[in-house]
Amino acid sequence: MKPIVQISLDVTTIEEALETADLALRAGVDWLEAGTPLILAEGLRAVRELRARFPETPIIADLKTMDGGYLEAEMMAKAGANYVVVMARAHEETIRVVCKAGKDYGIGVMGDNLGCPDMVAGARLLEELGCDVVIHHIGYDERRGIAARGEKAPTPLDQLREVVAAVNIPVQAVGGMSIEQAIECPKYGAPLVVIGAPLAINPDRFEQAGGNLEQVLKQICDEVHAHGDVSITTK
Repeated sequence: MKPIVQISLDVTTIEEALETADLALRAGVDWLEAGTPLILAEGLRAVRELRARFPETPIIADLKTMDGGYLEAEMMAKAGANYVVVMARAHEETIRVVCKAGKDYGIGVMGDNLGCPDMVAGARLLEELGCDVVIHHIGYDERRGIAARGEKAPTPLDQLREVVAAVNIPVQAVGGMSIEQAIECPKYGAPLVVIGAPLAINPDRFEQAGGNLEQVLKQICDEVHAHGDVSITTK
């Protein structure tokens, strides 16, 4: 699989989301993610507006679904999403019905292992229940809380190789990585590279970060795309 760069639009207005998305696509980003803050602020409109502006670009709706899975996935599919996100910590039936909605509406399902006591087992479960992609995710609050206590915060890279080895579907790593670490993800066997807070987005205010964002994104895209094919069949 060729590496893909996805930008997480973790902003709170559709205007800023569209502006950032325009810039990101010019820089070479492949996929757009309607981040959770954007969906909370703008709802289905966020996905509809992104789809209207970018009719050919894959769009991920980061719902972090925990219940009511079929309806949530159905609504986002009808709004124009190509992928929805369900949590591994949800009940197994929720994961199953999200995957069923994915099949019924022709969209993909990403399963997020955030908060799993065993991250590798969580990834494996998501694949077994029908997810198309695993998101290996160390949460924002988890990272900040541990660091505030003076301890070393975990990163997705700590167990990324083990997660990749446990499944036969694409993996993306999310949570607290530097630009350099994000670019390295394909070398771990994770071809879906996500750029978001705090790389492109201010992590405290959920708005576009300062500096020449387009130039930074272009550098990231060039390096990730130059990696070449990533094998996702490891077992």
